[in-house]
Amino acid sequence: MKVCVLAEVAHHRILPVTYELLTRALALASPGEVGALVVSGGVPEEEYEKLGAAGADEIIAYEAPWLERFRPEPYTAALQAMVAEFRPEIVLGGATSTGRTWLPYAAMKMHTGLTADCTELGIEDGSGLLLQTRPAIGGNIMATIKTPHHRPQMATIRPRSTRPATPQAGRRGRLHRREALSAWQQSGMTELSFTPIDETQELSSAERVVVVGRGIKKPENLGMVRELAQLLGAAVGATREVVDRGWLPYSCQIGLSGRTITPELYVGVGVSGAIQHLAGMQTSKRIVAINTDSEAQIFSLADVGIVGDLLEVVPALNARLRTGGAL
Repeated sequence: MKVCVLAEVAHHRILPVTYELLTRALALASPGEVGALVVSGGVPEEEYEKLGAAGADEIIAYEAPWLERFRPEPYTAALQAMVAEFRPEIVLGGATSTGRTWLPYAAMKMHTGLTADCTELGIEDGSGLLLQTRPAIGGNIMATIKTPHHRPQMATIRPRSTRPATPQAGRRGRLHRREALSAWQQSGMTELSFTPIDETQELSSAERVVVVGRGIKKPENLGMVRELAQLLGAAVGATREVVDRGWLPYSCQIGLSGRTITPELYVGVGVSGAIQHLAGMQTSKRIVAINTDSEAQIFSLADVGIVGDLLEVVPALNARLRTGGAL
């Protein structure tokens, strides 16, 4: 096996980011050299069949009720067992909340390198090394990183940075079921509570995101932003300052200390454009910014900039959208 992707599972279904990773893997490897690791509480057989049809030649599955929710220790133990058996040269994961927790921990345990938040991957001529390209220095340059001496080479890929692989009729993968050892349950962490994220607010996979910044001034003004998001069919995100003030939960935070998003449409409402925030959204396909400050940094990235009071602009946009108008 040359490349193995780490599948992500929720509600017993393999998530779309997994198929985006398969697209990347298929571009790096020859037919028959792509695998997928599925660690979960269990998924239907048709999910494995779909994964195989989309390009996973080898599917390694570890299932147990206590693997239903992600924890880095048992998931990494499964990854280590898979690497020991199948010896992949490259392991790819999503730059999601799960991937950004799982792969750094796994890289440390396996004494190998990891490049996070890659936007491009390639294979170097001659050496065959994985070329891992990602934004650096606040997005001002693109750095290409190699791991010449340690295996596997590991990278996380920004969600929505490529099209998902589509299942092909007649294509099948080989399913390898492996035992999840009870010893893997040992953890240095104790789960005190669990609060599921509202799926409508799942930022990593959202095609449209409306983001609120400190320019909203007070939480009572969030209602108009939520209405705008609803009218656009968008998720709601926030800058760190909004989250720190307790106006929105951490699951909404976008930036270096939060989520990285790559939606088709980003609408920034009262977002100034601090460099930490820009690092988490600068690969958005279309950026619309609303701010009273014409010198706000967000306008340097915006495709459409509206200089005005958001308390006037957002209600006007909502009124237009309610009557069938376009943004």
